[in-house]
Amino acid sequence: MRNKPSRQGADRRGGRTGIGGRPSGMVLALRTVVWVTSAVVLIACGVTWFTYRSLTNGLTTSDALDAVKKNAPKHLDSSVNLLLIGLDSRKDMDGNDLPKEFVQDQLHAGSSDIGYYNTNTLILMHIPADGGKVSAFSIPRDDYVETLNGDGSSQGEHKIKEAYANAYTGADERLAKQGVKGPALESKSREAGREATLATVQQFTGVPIDHFAEVNLLGFYDIAKVLEPITVCLKHPVKDRYSGADFPAGVQKVNAKQALAFVRQRHGLDNGDLDRTRRQQAFISSITHQLKDEGLFGDLGKLQGLFGVVKKDLVLDSTWQVLDFAQQAPNLTGGNVEFHTLPITGFATRKGEDVNLVDPAKVKAIVQQSFGPSPTASASADDGDAKAGAKAAPATVDIRNGNGTPGLADTELKALAALGYTAGDTGNAPAQAHTTVAYGSGAQEAAQQIVSRLKSGSATASSSVPAGHVRVTLGRDYTPPDSKAPSSAPTAAGPSADSGDAGPAVKAGGVPCVN
Repeated sequence: MRNKPSRQGADRRGGRTGIGGRPSGMVLALRTVVWVTSAVVLIACGVTWFTYRSLTNGLTTSDALDAVKKNAPKHLDSSVNLLLIGLDSRKDMDGNDLPKEFVQDQLHAGSSDIGYYNTNTLILMHIPADGGKVSAFSIPRDDYVETLNGDGSSQGEHKIKEAYANAYTGADERLAKQGVKGPALESKSREAGREATLATVQQFTGVPIDHFAEVNLLGFYDIAKVLEPITVCLKHPVKDRYSGADFPAGVQKVNAKQALAFVRQRHGLDNGDLDRTRRQQAFISSITHQLKDEGLFGDLGKLQGLFGVVKKDLVLDSTWQVLDFAQQAPNLTGGNVEFHTLPITGFATRKGEDVNLVDPAKVKAIVQQSFGPSPTASASADDGDAKAGAKAAPATVDIRNGNGTPGLADTELKALAALGYTAGDTGNAPAQAHTTVAYGSGAQEAAQQIVSRLKSGSATASSSVPAGHVRVTLGRDYTPPDSKAPSSAPTAAGPSADSGDAGPAVKAGGVPCVN
């Protein structure tokens, strides 16, 4: 069995990491590769069918989404949610260590023992069904949440980045005992990691994931190598021995090695990880500007180089249809993307590690407000709520909380009582993914109304529910009826990291100047 470094190798050094996490240069790679593969503008740029086949025939794909679809929250329209996964691993696709000299000299990323299979970059992007603004949220890697395996079973509470690593380790040890070895062992173990990450993010944000892309540290470097020189802009000169950053103020062009230092620096910046997150967001704005406005798709050499990186360094879900997705390219390339970072509520120590504390209900409200359905779908849903609550059928409603967040049973019972149902009792239930509604004799109409209100599952008759009663068991997909995010929610609130501030949004397009 392969020798594995400690999962915490890099995390115990340097103290608290705060929002955004420590060494991760994958944001550029993820966003740029997604742009290249899903929005390459294959048709608009006149790329031939042969070129398209050349790209898709060599892609590494994953079926991980299949394992988590049954527990995914429901879609209210035909919008698309993408999860971009950046591994901090200094390994290739087969699990082999990258050359030490390359990792240290070119990536300036320390030993190959650092990083393990933690997802130090998680970005959730939403492409509306009717066009319009694309929203993207970075999920801080140290957010302390319940992490899941791909089948929905709980791993316990961990940093969100560890969902992948925990599942990978468990699968690797189990499969190795069964005699699986080599690339097959690596591939199957990583698939377990992907499934766990998808399941965890769906639960944490309360929205379904339709597609995902995964890349490691090497992928960033390879893309930057193809595109160099890349234009960036800094408000102040910087020098940092940890990342290798050494730049003057102003507009400048950087090579691949410098690009990695640019997006990884956090030491020496006024707002630490927050400034680094804005660096990464500004960098992708510069890249999309360069790809769109400087005619790089007219350079067949660079185009082929990008396709080569996609095949070598990227994993896409197996349902990703590049040509079908290309129609949404203008949303990704026209400066119509806003990047935000999900807020935290503070810092703490858990299991001997520094973590970010979060409010799961608030996170769900922020994401769901930003990723809300199109106006048509929203109006339809509102009509359904109005019909469900206008004439409450006679029934006593009992609520059980299987969501895991304290107080939700009382919240929902009060809301249903306000609609005219008789308030019964509340209690806790074992954790479950989806909200369920069961009814006793004579309460079918009320149960159906409540299902319409909750938009979850169907009303089921049950002999264990008393006559005239409806029993609602809240799952992890439940969102409180009054959990409306404030008008400033997508950018978070408050002036400091301690209050959960993620800073102002970074809008794609042009070359933003940042700290």
